[in-house]
Amino acid sequence: MSAFGSVFMPEMAISWFDGSHWSEREIVSSDSLTLHPGAHVLHYSSTCFEGLKAFRHEDGSVNIFRMDRNVERFAQSSHLLALPEIDKAAVSQMIIDIVKRFASDVPQPPGSMYIRPTHIGTEPAIGKAAVPSVTSCLYILLSPVGDYFAGGDKALRLLVDDSGMRCPPHMGMIKSGGNYAGALRPTMKAKAEYKADQVLFCPGGDVQETGAANFLLIDGNEIITKALDESFLHGVTRDSILTIARDLGMTVSERDLCVDELLERAVRPGCEAALSGTAAVLAPVGTLIHHGKEYAVGNGGIGDTTVRLRTALNNIQWGRAEDSHGWLLKV
Repeated sequence: MSAFGSVFMPEMAISWFDGSHWSEREIVSSDSLTLHPGAHVLHYSSTCFEGLKAFRHEDGSVNIFRMDRNVERFAQSSHLLALPEIDKAAVSQMIIDIVKRFASDVPQPPGSMYIRPTHIGTEPAIGKAAVPSVTSCLYILLSPVGDYFAGGDKALRLLVDDSGMRCPPHMGMIKSGGNYAGALRPTMKAKAEYKADQVLFCPGGDVQETGAANFLLIDGNEIITKALDESFLHGVTRDSILTIARDLGMTVSERDLCVDELLERAVRPGCEAALSGTAAVLAPVGTLIHHGKEYAVGNGGIGDTTVRLRTALNNIQWGRAEDSHGWLLKV
């Protein structure tokens, strides 16, 4: 089986900004992108992207999940990176057009079509380290994906790092490739030294997020997660899970959480922790590793509430439960 996100549809939607206008939207071969080797993105990381999914329902229809929220964040990332302003309506139509074109390739549940809008600076200029690119390219890739947990759902191991940072604080809310690159080496080191799956970055003891997902602590009927600020990514899946938790009568506390409180709460019977993101939706955390000591979260396994919340969200995405929040767009 191919690795998650490694298979792509043969065509993509694309548009170019020439410094004053966006070109007409086109659908072209996915391997036809040509960049000058001096392109701004290749030297100064002027790039941002999104990740969302389209789902096939039992009636055969294809539905995109929370596209409006992802396009808003895409526009925000572009603005904060000083990339040319995007037309949100045009981007939304590009997504719809390319998903419609490959609607027959959207997998049945538990699979889905992963959608990757990307915006990159294209100006060929290596003397613009502190100046934005005046030209850019925006494209939409599609990747049919299977069940993220096909290899077996397992509780993850997280290294709690209270000294390192995932990215500069002012970059946290931008979905940019540079942020993921910055987290790569610490994550590889954690895997080699502690067999950890991810690093939970907690600079100065402030519990934030891992290199690729938001973090949630589930203590009984309460979910605790960091309040939104510019230091970490405002996850769409995070927001969806918190909304469902409120619908189920849970208490949602968006506030500062320090490492000491995290470790004190995590070991309580019945406590759970999870990572939220587009790919896995909600992945259980079973072990926290801090200064060489391991802490089992609850019973160290997969928590019932984590599964309940993930199932509730999946059921909405797959059309098996009412979409009471208007999150799905039928294409």
